[in-house]
Amino acid sequence: MASKRARNPFDDTTRTAQPPPADGEPNEVDHAYLLVLAGASLGEMYKVDKPKTVLGRGERVDIRLVDEGISREHAQLVREPDHVILEDLGSTNGTFCNGVRVKEQILADGDKILLGSTTILKFTYHDKLDEAFQRQLSESALRDGLTKAFNKRYFGERLESEVTFSIRHRVPLSLIFLDIDHFKRINDTHGHPGGDAILVELAAVITEGLRGEDILARYGGEEFAIVCRETELREAAALAERLRAVVEGHSFLFEDNAVPVTISVGVAAMPDPAAQTGADLVALADETMYKAKRGGRNRVCVREVRSPPQAPPVKGPSA
Repeated sequence: MASKRARNPFDDTTRTAQPPPADGEPNEVDHAYLLVLAGASLGEMYKVDKPKTVLGRGERVDIRLVDEGISREHAQLVREPDHVILEDLGSTNGTFCNGVRVKEQILADGDKILLGSTTILKFTYHDKLDEAFQRQLSESALRDGLTKAFNKRYFGERLESEVTFSIRHRVPLSLIFLDIDHFKRINDTHGHPGGDAILVELAAVITEGLRGEDILARYGGEEFAIVCRETELREAAALAERLRAVVEGHSFLFEDNAVPVTISVGVAAMPDPAAQTGADLVALADETMYKAKRGGRNRVCVREVRSPPQAPPVKGPSA
């Protein structure tokens, strides 16, 4: 067997090198993806890995998009051996590819798909390395850098879309606001690294208790918000109480020291006469959360919507 000579460290000859496969696996063939360029899910990335992928705003679709102009089952992508076909599913407002309304269209890399009034998708192919890079870009645009919950900008844009959808289609929408009790005390005792560690773990604990369609966002500091679409007030209140109890019972640790953590929670929902915009709903949930704090902390307060008084019936002339 020939001996293997060590490379001279002073040899400055440039040599051609092949990048190592990701994760020790061979480079994969390109896969199809949809990137959201505009709309409520801006920045999201979806892999098209099923024989048929249905797009729409309904509960049973594969990719759910919030846009008042999108039908429940609006369009679908059909995978063939060498291409992907975009098909309209009889939508009310039509499916457009590169500005042209289509019933059926073979997609090319880079094609732009318009659904509804604001949602624009880009169809593209990525290999495994491209996918990892694109996901990293998406995460940095949508997520809080510390907790990985959605950031405040994404939360604001998504909430406005959800409120518009709720009003137009007369479906419920709930918003939960929660704040860590005595968080300054945690920072004072364990330092800011300790406070950051608690925020990260709290976000993970809460995420485990949510549905896939619920949206957890870091609103600011130690305050988080949860958007619960098509969820009535009583259901959101029950979820809030479960989360409060789970947090209270969870063993938070920092550097092997137990850190007691509790949260105060406020819940508001639509329909509500005082909520016509996302900002209105935020104000109601935030106000209710502070009511929980003033009431002793480690509790859930719910905004009660009182029905307007009914006018007495008008009596007709006596016979």
